[in-house]
Amino acid sequence: MANVRLDIRTETALKRLSVRRGQTRSEVIREAITRLADEEAAPRSAYQQLEAFIGTVDSGGKQLSTDTGKRLSELLKRTVRCAPS
Repeated sequence: MANVRLDIRTETALKRLSVRRGQTRSEVIREAITRLADEEAAPRSAYQQLEAFIGTVDSGGKQLSTDTGKRLSELLKRTVRCAPS
């Protein structure tokens, strides 16, 4: 058995969920823990792992992805030319 201390906001949300779902507070907590455990156990793709970050950075209109391949190729060529033999 575990005892859990909740802040007022979380306690209010728990009470609301309990009433809305017709479950005891303990049932809501058990279900939430089960869902989190299942979510953690499920394999996630690279996209799923980074999904929260996609589209969150603004380049300031510089369109940094334009010609990326070309710029990388030029960088590699310069690096090869500068590398000591």
